[in-house]
Amino acid sequence: MTSPGTVPVRLALCVEYDGSAFHGWQAQTDPRLPTVQESLEKALSSVADHPVRVHCAGRTDTGVHAIGQVVHFETSSIRPLRAWVHGVNSMLDKHVAVLDAVAVDDGFHARFSALSRRYRYRISNKSVRPVLEANFLTHHHLPLDENAMHEAGQLLLGERDFTSYRGGACQSKTPMRNVTSLQVYRAGDEVVMEIEANAFLLHMVRNIVGVLMVIGEGRQPPRWAGEVLAARDRTMAAVTAPPNGLCLVKVSYPAKYQLPWNQSG
Repeated sequence: MTSPGTVPVRLALCVEYDGSAFHGWQAQTDPRLPTVQESLEKALSSVADHPVRVHCAGRTDTGVHAIGQVVHFETSSIRPLRAWVHGVNSMLDKHVAVLDAVAVDDGFHARFSALSRRYRYRISNKSVRPVLEANFLTHHHLPLDENAMHEAGQLLLGERDFTSYRGGACQSKTPMRNVTSLQVYRAGDEVVMEIEANAFLLHMVRNIVGVLMVIGEGRQPPRWAGEVLAARDRTMAAVTAPPNGLCLVKVSYPAKYQLPWNQSG
């Protein structure tokens, strides 16, 4: 129920979605283009019984997935936390779900309070394209050397100017980003890249994957990843890897917020 004069409370949600069903995270002016934000706000507004606006940790592009997206919103409605999970899920598109909900203080912001974001990129590296997980994998039929890709990735660690790995339409005021971890490994027929940074530029992860796949094929040596970085020129890099292999897996926050999904693992 909603009580007159109730002071708004701020809630944080952990959200999962299949990005192949949406035209990205951000709401569009064209109602024919479904987005994750629009779907989530519509369901939350119904449960809250008033318009709700959500703020996310990181806007994902069309076709990009998430199992650990974090959003926050404010509401004057009094509801048990389970209503913000099960009640909202009952009204959501089948391709998106709220995994958890917690109350946070007014100082919490899904985007600006975040310490880091972690993404995972999966490549099906076999001769025959996958079918059952086609929306969640990028297929690359040529053999990839994951060790060379991993070696190349270590040249991108630290706080660097990522102009060469930045999408042309990026609106960030600075190309500087701090990559704290980049791992490439093989899991059966899959080559997986896991990358964590304080934040990412538009298409940054997919542009990094594009360069690493060229190196994995043996067309360039591992040092080329660093040479591309030093050039500060997007035209020096490879093509942008497809979006379907990319997933936002975790957003980390200061321990003071005590988010249940903010644990290691």
